[in-house]
Amino acid sequence: MAGVDARREWRVPRQMMVVKAVAAAVCVVLALIGDSYQTFLAGVAAAGFAALVLRDLLAPVRLAVDEGGVTVVSGFAGSERYSWNDVDRIRVDTRHRYGVTTRLLEIDTGDQVHLFSRHDLGTPVIEVAEAVMRLRP
Repeated sequence: MAGVDARREWRVPRQMMVVKAVAAAVCVVLALIGDSYQTFLAGVAAAGFAALVLRDLLAPVRLAVDEGGVTVVSGFAGSERYSWNDVDRIRVDTRHRYGVTTRLLEIDTGDQVHLFSRHDLGTPVIEVAEAVMRLRP
């Protein structure tokens, strides 16, 4: 397989980065107007959201696949590469709880299971799974 379809990548949507940045800003404002306990909690929340935004900026690509294998985000902003021989299973896990359906893309590499949601990939996970399976030899 060559050409445009030979490599695909999925990244965190910019809208999710903006939502996290706005949440961090709101938490900072709440920290400034609250008492000491509220300031502490809002400060911790602001730091958490800021860390998520930083991770999204440093490692926006969460999943990339090509003819040679799969590259997944690892740690805070690193990545790991797996050949197709190392990938045991690719599936979509669907859970129904409290009237909400959640779907996660699972990539099982034997030692680790990498999970991705629509918010990680910017595309419904079923579509991503189908694209990954098309590229898998």
